[in-house]
Amino acid sequence: MSDTSNTHESVDVVVVGAGVTGLYTVHRLRGLGYKVRGFERGDDVGGVWYWNRYPGARCDVESVDYSYSFDESLQQEWDWSEKYATQPEIMRYLCHVADRFDIRRSYTFSTSVTSAELDEETLRWTVRTDGGEVLSARFCVFAVGCLSSTHRPGIPGVDRFAGATYHTGEWPHEGVDFTGLRVGVIGTGSSGIQSIPLIAGQAAHLTVFQRSANYSIPAGNKPLDEAARREQKAGYAERRRLARLSGGGSPHMAHPDRTLEVSEEERRAAFEKRWELGGVLYSKTFPDQLTDRAANDAARAFWEEKVRARIDDPAVADLLVPTDHPIGTKRIVTDSDYYETYNRDNVRLVGLRGNAIERIDERGIRLADGEHVGLDAIVFATGFDAMTGAVDRIEVRGRGGRLLKDAWRGGPRTYLGLGVNGFPNFFNLTGPGSPSVLANVVLAGEQHGEWLADCLRHLDDHGYAAIEATEQAVESWVTECHDRAAATLMMSANSWYLGANIPGKPRVFMPFVGGFGVYGQIIADVADSGYNGFELLPVCCTEVSCGERE
Repeated sequence: MSDTSNTHESVDVVVVGAGVTGLYTVHRLRGLGYKVRGFERGDDVGGVWYWNRYPGARCDVESVDYSYSFDESLQQEWDWSEKYATQPEIMRYLCHVADRFDIRRSYTFSTSVTSAELDEETLRWTVRTDGGEVLSARFCVFAVGCLSSTHRPGIPGVDRFAGATYHTGEWPHEGVDFTGLRVGVIGTGSSGIQSIPLIAGQAAHLTVFQRSANYSIPAGNKPLDEAARREQKAGYAERRRLARLSGGGSPHMAHPDRTLEVSEEERRAAFEKRWELGGVLYSKTFPDQLTDRAANDAARAFWEEKVRARIDDPAVADLLVPTDHPIGTKRIVTDSDYYETYNRDNVRLVGLRGNAIERIDERGIRLADGEHVGLDAIVFATGFDAMTGAVDRIEVRGRGGRLLKDAWRGGPRTYLGLGVNGFPNFFNLTGPGSPSVLANVVLAGEQHGEWLADCLRHLDDHGYAAIEATEQAVESWVTECHDRAAATLMMSANSWYLGANIPGKPRVFMPFVGGFGVYGQIIADVADSGYNGFELLPVCCTEVSCGERE
């Protein structure tokens, strides 16, 4: 890209992304006096919640926990209306945070970072945007999100379709009215499962095209009254303490015993309690559910019993009950009336495993058996190029001009999910190599933001210009992440954790599966050791000293 800017702005830190992690990182580093510039391709803050406005979009972490902990007055002043917040309420919350701490003034919106290139002499990054800005930054921080690069399958003929097409991850802000239309939804992951009941309530007829059945558990959502909110706010300190020790960043602890060590009565009671809690934490009812197949089978059997009771047609139930992966090895979805939707007269389920989509034409979808399904609108609930897709679309060049995309061609290679060898002063937050999508991303964003703030302060306090992960540390961490995942059942599912939904993407389990609390202790120990596994590079000339402070 040509340089259309007359001057190069010099800053301490460039932060890419204004989701929950980016917002906190900008706020935290700015509070330390660093000159920070943020860039966001959306028109406002919110990250994944800015883009994912599909019907039924809702968080699968309880609202009270899916919130920042860094400011006590913020915790006390904000009132959540429901147990599991919807997208509009989460957006209102993030806008409130941005307003309250004046974070937007550090961001340029509707602007994408197109490249970031290391100057090996100064160890600074030259960052370019699609708006023509060119900046020189000492630190380049990506907070681009794991689920922000949408994926549309390459179905032949899609461009010929005469009706409207939508992707759940790029939903029109004005909404969509499906009243009286014949609608097809392709995909039954999280966005499909959440949107299908609401689309079915509008459409004249809905056809759901399912490649893989997924496990979903009713949210058990309910309004929060003032008494419930008072109780939650009074207990915030303990909730946060437990959340930081937990596997997933929520304050709910697994049963102390292994699944098959307790009586059937106690086991069913524990499963019932997690069923009533709703959502993704069912996979953590017992500590061995994702490591022992017999334990997993017990959890699966309880789930299947519950779900089959909600579906009128046993043949439809057979299609909706997964048989290809253990429960919890793909993220369990949090739904509202999903299974009951298939009891409606205007809803049909098509299993693609035995009857694939052959092509799309002007009038709808043609299946392999020759059937043509006439449609007025198609919704692609086909997910994302997860974990690495948003990073890959930016040209990041480190030492020797090497592209980060090339360095990660065989799968992402990080140290702690924070540093990358050959890319000094470059950090990719809450992404591969960290708990990321396996944890409450708000607390994960704070965890990484705090670690980064302490790291930069350490460099300045000790007169270092830069920090870079060593190749040995990266290799050891990649091995550890792989070995931890291989010791679980997670590798047995063709999940987006492994990149299995993207043709040609290497099959590497990308998150750190060891748990949020365990990971937090690991990165704290590294910091306490003086950043073992990183090379701290001294100032070699005045050009690499810290930029001007605000």
